[in-house]
Amino acid sequence: MDYQKLADILFPKLKHDCQYYFDKYPKRDLPENAEVLRIAPSPTGFIHLGNLYSALADERIAHQSGGVFFLRIEDTDLKRKVPGAVDAIISSFDYFQIYFDEGAHHQPHEGNYGPYYQRQRAEIYQTFAKRLVSEGKAYPCFCSGKQLTEKRKQQKSLNEATGYYGKWATCRNLSLEEVQVRLENKEKFVIRMRSTGNIENQSIFHDEIKGDITVRENNQDVVIIKTDGIPTYHFAHAVDDTLMQTTIVLRGEEWLGTLPVHLELFKMLGFKLPKYAHTTVLMKIDEKGTKRKLSKRKDPELSLDYYRQLGYHPYAVKLYLMTLLNWNFEQWHLKNPDTHLEEFKFSLDKMGQSGALFDLDKLHNISKTYLAKFSLEEMKDFLKMYVSSQKKDKYDLYFDNEDYLDRILTLGMGLDLRKRRKDYIYGSQILESIDLFYHHNRVDDFSCDNETAKNLLTQFVETYDYNDDNSVWFEKVKELSANNGYASEMKEYRENPENYKGSVADVSEVIRIAITGHRNSPDLWTIMQILGKEESVNRINKTIKEFN
Repeated sequence: MDYQKLADILFPKLKHDCQYYFDKYPKRDLPENAEVLRIAPSPTGFIHLGNLYSALADERIAHQSGGVFFLRIEDTDLKRKVPGAVDAIISSFDYFQIYFDEGAHHQPHEGNYGPYYQRQRAEIYQTFAKRLVSEGKAYPCFCSGKQLTEKRKQQKSLNEATGYYGKWATCRNLSLEEVQVRLENKEKFVIRMRSTGNIENQSIFHDEIKGDITVRENNQDVVIIKTDGIPTYHFAHAVDDTLMQTTIVLRGEEWLGTLPVHLELFKMLGFKLPKYAHTTVLMKIDEKGTKRKLSKRKDPELSLDYYRQLGYHPYAVKLYLMTLLNWNFEQWHLKNPDTHLEEFKFSLDKMGQSGALFDLDKLHNISKTYLAKFSLEEMKDFLKMYVSSQKKDKYDLYFDNEDYLDRILTLGMGLDLRKRRKDYIYGSQILESIDLFYHHNRVDDFSCDNETAKNLLTQFVETYDYNDDNSVWFEKVKELSANNGYASEMKEYRENPENYKGSVADVSEVIRIAITGHRNSPDLWTIMQILGKEESVNRINKTIKEFN
């Protein structure tokens, strides 16, 4: 077989050879031991928590080593590409403050190792595929989808491994003349690597996270160039990460099964192998108590849109993910609560080897603690960012009167208290908690009957004075309680509950529900001071009218 002639027939229009691209993408000028990493999502319209989990690890390793972190878009599969998906990927990473040194859409220019969209690199892949064909390491395959399906059926019936290998690789030994005839007949073809592996052979491979693992050789003649001239993931990975000089390929452990293919491809191409680090999958404990993988179909919290739409602070989410990424981060953060996570020394060998358990409650606790440190201005800035992004139609409602909002947030955050409140978790939850200052809706029902509630509220309004301070206001509530058969002191009620209808707490709850719509809220006197006399009285009178 004249392999060079075969290569020229298959790829007649290529302008450059492989050396041209090695010269075009010279060695990066980086400090010793600097690492180069990338995140390479597909534009399928779904950017998930696993992408952020990996990107955060990539970014930390690259930047703390003085290296480079870049974004590459793996858009080789047109069928799965969704319009606007690339913008969604970039805006999601921007929201979570994941910053790239180069790559797709990087400003002011993408970088010196682009293009960073794989479909724009088609000629590069074809050049390296042509070289493999010319060396007898790859060949054209004309098998149709129907023929491949039939092969799989036969393999299963014979209880043999499925795939395109050995005697099943029927296009492997086509003569040059046979290839020419098929090309003249305009038959579609792919390019397959000619594997020399033996599946019986095993070797030890060092993974940067999982340690030493046993790997079998690849024996499959996998497709490297598809019928449209675009590469498969396997081939694009080998070519791109070599030319872009990626030093560590950090990816999910679901890619471990393809490692034998990649090891053979790098060897076949004569490329230096990068280090591999396979991250564990994100797990959760479901409502049945079963530990399982987070699911796109079952778990909305897997999508990054979930956190943006609800308004989780991006830094709080990153703090939580760091506790999953490095087992010693949580202890470090407890000792250094005010130190930025970028000061933490991230390490691959401290990443877990088994499923990382995602716990939404723990994220909420971290978020509460983080937001509790905010100043009033920081909280307003955070809410402005959230509302302008997700609740644009409500912006004027909340920010037309910032003095009013200041008083509301001061109460909700406990800025006047010795110990700050930790009630706020994320943007939409904060807006929900302050909604009572903008709308009067009864969410909770009264514990007592309507007639009792009506009488208590009527009497309360008769003695209510907006100018009363907190202590005088509460003395009036206690007097109202005593006049209606409720204990005015909690101690009295606890000692002799049978002597009373209830306690001053029950009377306060009636007033609280009438004013706020909720059984639980921050200090009620302060809420009424913020609402003002007219609004407070109107709300009580509205509730009384509802009873009528």
